[in-house]
Amino acid sequence: MISPEERLPVEGSRPWAVARRVLTAILLVGLLLCSSVLLFYTFWNCGPRPCETPVCLDLRDHYLASGNTSVAPCTDFFSFACGRAKGTNNSFQELAKRNKNRLRRILEAQNSPHPGSGEEKAFQFYNSCMDTRAIEAAGAGPLRQVIEELGGWRISGNWTSLNFNRMLRLLMSQYGHFPFFRAYLGPHPAFPHTPVIQIDQPEFDVPLKQDQEQKIYAQIYREYLTYLSQLGTLLGGDPNKVQQHASLSISITSQLFQFLRPLEQRQAQGKLFQMVTIDQLKEMAPAIDWLSCLQATFTPMSLSPSQLLMVHDLEYLKNMSQLVEDLLLKDRDFLQSHMILGLVGTLSPALDSQFQEARRKLSQKLRELTEQPPMPARPRWMKCVEETGTFFQPTLAALFVREAFGPSTRSAAMELFTVIRDTLITHLRKLPWMNKETQNMAQDKVRPGVLAGVGACEGNGVLDQASRGLEARAKDLPGHTLSREATVLHAHPGNNVAQLRVEMGASEWTLKPELAQQEYSDIQLGPSFLQSVLSCVRSLRARIVQSFLRPFPPHRWQVSPWEVNAYYSISDHVVVFPAGLLQPPFFHPDYPRAVNFGAAGSIMAHELLHIFYELLLPGGCLDCDTHALQEALLCLERHYAAFPLPNGTSFNNSLTFLENAADAGGLAIALQAYNKRLLWHHGETVLPNLDLTPQQIFFRSYAQVMCREPSPKDFHDTHSPPQLRVHGPLSSTPAFARHFRCPPGALLNPSSHCQLW
Repeated sequence: MISPEERLPVEGSRPWAVARRVLTAILLVGLLLCSSVLLFYTFWNCGPRPCETPVCLDLRDHYLASGNTSVAPCTDFFSFACGRAKGTNNSFQELAKRNKNRLRRILEAQNSPHPGSGEEKAFQFYNSCMDTRAIEAAGAGPLRQVIEELGGWRISGNWTSLNFNRMLRLLMSQYGHFPFFRAYLGPHPAFPHTPVIQIDQPEFDVPLKQDQEQKIYAQIYREYLTYLSQLGTLLGGDPNKVQQHASLSISITSQLFQFLRPLEQRQAQGKLFQMVTIDQLKEMAPAIDWLSCLQATFTPMSLSPSQLLMVHDLEYLKNMSQLVEDLLLKDRDFLQSHMILGLVGTLSPALDSQFQEARRKLSQKLRELTEQPPMPARPRWMKCVEETGTFFQPTLAALFVREAFGPSTRSAAMELFTVIRDTLITHLRKLPWMNKETQNMAQDKVRPGVLAGVGACEGNGVLDQASRGLEARAKDLPGHTLSREATVLHAHPGNNVAQLRVEMGASEWTLKPELAQQEYSDIQLGPSFLQSVLSCVRSLRARIVQSFLRPFPPHRWQVSPWEVNAYYSISDHVVVFPAGLLQPPFFHPDYPRAVNFGAAGSIMAHELLHIFYELLLPGGCLDCDTHALQEALLCLERHYAAFPLPNGTSFNNSLTFLENAADAGGLAIALQAYNKRLLWHHGETVLPNLDLTPQQIFFRSYAQVMCREPSPKDFHDTHSPPQLRVHGPLSSTPAFARHFRCPPGALLNPSSHCQLW
């Protein structure tokens, strides 16, 4: 008799092996089924969820209002993202206006500032600017007082004979007016941390070029004559005498215009930066008492006849000096009138509505005659916010950052930048036109250095634009000779590369609380708004001089913290992202990651790529694969040239190719960083009711950065038209066509793609 145990398959026998395989198969099928159910449940419940926070709903509404979803994205993504029915949205202008509105609310709230503090003076200045009733009541009185201090004016009252250099010294040092030349402190072109006084061409109210078409010149002449005559009449002058003096003032301006030489000509001749001493300049342009005028203007600097100056148009200064000497011999009174009329024009924004209206009409007529679009009207509060920001920048910086760039925003922005930078460092290893040594050098240029944020470690008529631009604009000028030594990457052993510094939010210096009251101690407000402005002008100039005299100054920000322009400084090897830029609709900690990476992330990557712009110039990368690099550059150039542009817009490809490369590369780096982030961090969200995937939102957010009204091309602009800044990079990115399902051959899905970065 056989027992039950004997009936079971023996382990190792064939029946047992079959049974084991069947059981294993059933178990695997069960596991697969359970896994499928689990994965389906996970993706169904943990996929991109709609972001329902107020900031996300506001952004959703902004996208719906600015875009035109009836346009096919594969054909015209610029219009899809930016093309409203009544024109094209300008994202940067709208953000800049919102930032100024925030400053306005801060200035009008006036939350009990400490007596005598910088905050109190800033609030008082803003209030006096907004007090148009008091400004109208004062009329021309404050300006007449200024003219009396200068010695009076023959056609409007008591006057004394012109002491030319005394009057010029007062105009420059006390009133911020430079009638015959500009003088400002700026960095030495070869030694960026060494300040040097720069003497440059003057700025004129009107383009009185005699080589203009005769009809246009005559019309400009008439409009300017009407304007100057009105100024003299408002000051109580006899209309007939005023017109005679105004006519001769225009003649002086026209002659000075003829002495100017274009920047390109001076640069080609090697005469854009000429170093001379004050004594040497006195010999070549003797009409000006250079030492006296410059010493008064740049106090507390101590100047001597051997002081070196940087002169930008020496021939102009020689001719200007000869003209002044001739006028002092023949038309002394008319030379005085020319200087006074110019001062009145400079001070008109601080005067009553009659002076401002005369200025506005002149500007409007000149724009019509030179075929420029009209300037949009700006409300009074915006002008007052801008003026207050100019004179009290540290105070307003602290107030703005405290409200708009708090710790959570700062932390999220720094985290975003870190991911973008790390992605770029990794990506540099994959560039086929760089050899290994060049890749190492490039990586060292962007490796973490000092990461400076708030709490972690500048329409500005007084802050001279040229003092900002000598070094800053080098990042946008191909072949700029001033900064070549600082930026060319020569890949060879022993090269020491400074670590990259990042400044985010606001500069450390502007946020030091102890500076606010100390810096404004020399500002005396009142009794009139004009006198307040003049006191602020003198104080600001003294602060600028003091900042240049510091032994080892930190990087001087070229923008105010509430402005919307990021930039890379070649000389200081620092990238700057102001708090005003890292705001909705470009950035917010509660936005979907796709928005932050597509908008702010692409901007960050764009600025980082400016570090390497010299590599793309002929001879800029000594150890690169020149053939591969040139092929990539030519591909990008042909790619951009093939795109159609709206009527009336054009671009200079030879001037814009560096910015085009940074646009395309910035988008590629930001996209890689975003995809990498998605792999390791779950929980992505989307904007509700847009019917866009996270990747589609990424590209939509990138395009939103470029939204602005197409305009006639400025041939000195280093950026392509906005449509091209959207379509060029997107069509170079295969992922765009994949996520929007663009058919092969569509405008934004070409058969071949260019990859430089």
